[in-house]
Amino acid sequence: MEHSTPGITALELILTGAILFSILWARGGKEFFLRKIAAFDVIDDAVGRAVEMGRPILFSFGLSGLGITFFQALAIMSYVVRRAAQYGVRVIVPLFAPEVYPLTEEVYKEAHRAAGRLEEYNPSDVFFLSNDQFAYASGVVGLMHREKTATHFFLGDFAAESLILAEEGHSVGAVQIAGTPSTLQLPFFVAACDYTLIGEEYYAASAYISREPIIVGSIKGQDIGKMLMLLLSLCGVIAMTVGGNFATIFQHIFK
Repeated sequence: MEHSTPGITALELILTGAILFSILWARGGKEFFLRKIAAFDVIDDAVGRAVEMGRPILFSFGLSGLGITFFQALAIMSYVVRRAAQYGVRVIVPLFAPEVYPLTEEVYKEAHRAAGRLEEYNPSDVFFLSNDQFAYASGVVGLMHREKTATHFFLGDFAAESLILAEEGHSVGAVQIAGTPSTLQLPFFVAACDYTLIGEEYYAASAYISREPIIVGSIKGQDIGKMLMLLLSLCGVIAMTVGGNFATIFQHIFK
């Protein structure tokens, strides 16, 4: 804020106000529309495929440690496990980072309880596999072939192992849903998986699944902010094109 101009300060206040207003509006009962995301819409169908085939589901967080990427994927895992538990389908969750194990196991158990199928909970389905990148990838590939998994979820931080997992998953004929904030790995998932969360779709996961008013309101507030930024950019282009006093005023405000 030390080098901020009045124009920038006003813009920040407007964007913050848009988010806060949307959150309050959502908490007041406003039902916001969230555009459909194909990867989320097919989650139930992907679980249904595992039910029909009588085979388990594989859920991988990749190389995720404790962080926002992991927590977003954890919200999706909770939903997947809850839906799978209703039909008695196993969800296998091999972990790369040991520090995420206690939280993952607890959420996994709570998902079974929420589904009313706590008796189906098997703690051995959540386990630490390896904290070596390619040893982890090899172990997950082995699980695919041994367990003959029907559906794969790859959500979290991934690196060079992404294509190994996605290619092997494709070779066993599994339905695959993937998502990662890493733009370097997205092309591999797009090429080898059936559905991929791209860009901010990954971070909209918790809002899309939980419909929690605070989270949904935050997402809508950010959308309003983006629209304002787009409008401001358009005004800037027009001002610079027309020239004269309009461009001078615009530059003075945001210089």
